[in-house]
Amino acid sequence: MISATAARLRQNIQKVIVGKDEVIDLALIALLCEGHLLLEDVPGTGKTTLAKTVARSLDCSFQRIQFTPDLLPSDVTGIYFYNQREQEFVFRSGPIFSQILLADEINRATPRTQSSLLEAMQERQVTVDIATHPLPRPFLVMATQNPIELEGTFPLPEAQLDRFLMRIKIGYPDENQENDILLRFERQDPLETLEPVVQPEEILEMQQQIRQVRVEESVRNYVVNVCRTTRNHPDIELGASPRATMGLYRTAQALAAVRGREFVIPDDVKEMAPYVLTHRLIVDPQTRLRGRRPEDVLREVVDTVAVPVEAH
Repeated sequence: MISATAARLRQNIQKVIVGKDEVIDLALIALLCEGHLLLEDVPGTGKTTLAKTVARSLDCSFQRIQFTPDLLPSDVTGIYFYNQREQEFVFRSGPIFSQILLADEINRATPRTQSSLLEAMQERQVTVDIATHPLPRPFLVMATQNPIELEGTFPLPEAQLDRFLMRIKIGYPDENQENDILLRFERQDPLETLEPVVQPEEILEMQQQIRQVRVEESVRNYVVNVCRTTRNHPDIELGASPRATMGLYRTAQALAAVRGREFVIPDDVKEMAPYVLTHRLIVDPQTRLRGRRPEDVLREVVDTVAVPVEAH
């Protein structure tokens, strides 16, 4: 059962990550939906540790790319080089050929290098020269960016943002959690002794199972109406794409499965909407001047769309 496996994964990740149960669940949901995560927060809040812990818990291969202005697309995807011994061109794969990829400070790379991830994130494959290479499964990109430091960065274009299933913020721990962190890491790093509790094959099977979670017609229409309302709202310049609609639908299914249900309820859609839709919205310049953020407008949208009363 998905909820039991998710609970096992959550407990294992909690051995390293302190007090961030919601963030852990969102990472699991992204994995189950074959989506990707954009972690937007200040340095030192555990973004890298989360990615490493997820990879270790799943017994998945892990690679990290430190994005910098001089990083080239070939540094991400790999290159063909001429092997003199074999007298032929041989492909040397880049770090993107891993199951869990940490794209650290992705907004520090140039748009050309950022775009090298587009095909991989959407189609789970990489094309170098004229040859196409499939990526290992499961495949999860966890990209980080610092929202405060803007000098020397290149804002992610809309096409890139739309490839991320969710944008989440980890946030600072509270006083008790920060004390727990000090105690937990006092003697040794718990990540070094962490054992995998779920195999990649189980994740692939769960990815198929969440598609069987039942979504009543009224709830499906609710998902569509929420996304369509963002396209017609006077304060929104660019609304949610059809890819966003699909993402909201899939994450609601995954959330229901993680919570142990075989059907989606409207509250699942409401809970996932801020993570799935906010980063895809562009608000009108006048709205921004009035101090209204995309999350404020989305909250208003969700509140105005009629919620189906019976969805079982």
